[in-house]
Amino acid sequence: MTTNHRRAGFQRGGIELRQLLRNPKEMSGHLSNVVVALLIAGYIGDDVPGTRTPMAHLVLAGFAAYLLFQIGLINLPQMLVTEREEGALLRLRATPGGIPAYLIAKCLLVVATAVGTLALLLAAAALLVDGPLPHGPGEWLTLLWVTTLGLLAVVPLGAAIGAVLPNPREALALVMLPTMGLLFTSGAVFPITSLPVPVQQVASVFPLKWMAQGLRSALLPDSAQAAEAAGSWELPMVALVLTAWTVLGFLLAVPLLRRAARRESGSRLTARHRKAARSGAMPA
Repeated sequence: MTTNHRRAGFQRGGIELRQLLRNPKEMSGHLSNVVVALLIAGYIGDDVPGTRTPMAHLVLAGFAAYLLFQIGLINLPQMLVTEREEGALLRLRATPGGIPAYLIAKCLLVVATAVGTLALLLAAAALLVDGPLPHGPGEWLTLLWVTTLGLLAVVPLGAAIGAVLPNPREALALVMLPTMGLLFTSGAVFPITSLPVPVQQVASVFPLKWMAQGLRSALLPDSAQAAEAAGSWELPMVALVLTAWTVLGFLLAVPLLRRAARRESGSRLTARHRKAARSGAMPA
């Protein structure tokens, strides 16, 4: 990848980010997630069992992890599939360096959106519902590396999923259900120790459980470790699992995106448009 490709990618990413900020509909979707998290936290008054940590703080840390997870695993695949259906991938094939620049732009857009949403959630929670914030430099550093590694774990995976999803009409249904299932089985909204052991074991395979656990270690006091399955934050394991998912995501995303680009053609695009028009999904 040349310097020109990277520069084009960052320029395209900046344009897409400005378009997002000027799009009330898109912005309302991200803001609604923050509002839901604040409303839930505002109505929870109990402590985490076995600790003196407010349950609302655990929920906010879990929702922070879920927002990062959602942007990478739901929003990004939907964007990729929608733009593929509109012919963007086909046009990029004819542009020198178009595909690498496109991927850089999407990564920049997703990372900026995720970090902005996370910052908004934590700031609003601290101001409105006495939400948690890191207490010292070590906790801020943990928040930084868990957020970074978490995004690295889910963004390539989201790109790989977007490369194989059939169309935008099915994308949300195919991705949303398992993602919501992970939200409730990964200890993001209530202590994972309250779940059956087999459910805990299944959840520990996926990155959301470790993203939530890493963010709890940055936002909650050490006494909250009593509610963890292992009785500790297990930060080395958090780093190991998220790194493994990062490597797997890149190994899947690169060949799948190349395959999707090779398979694009004018005839395929026309056939998809005709099928969508017959089904009523788009004007004939």
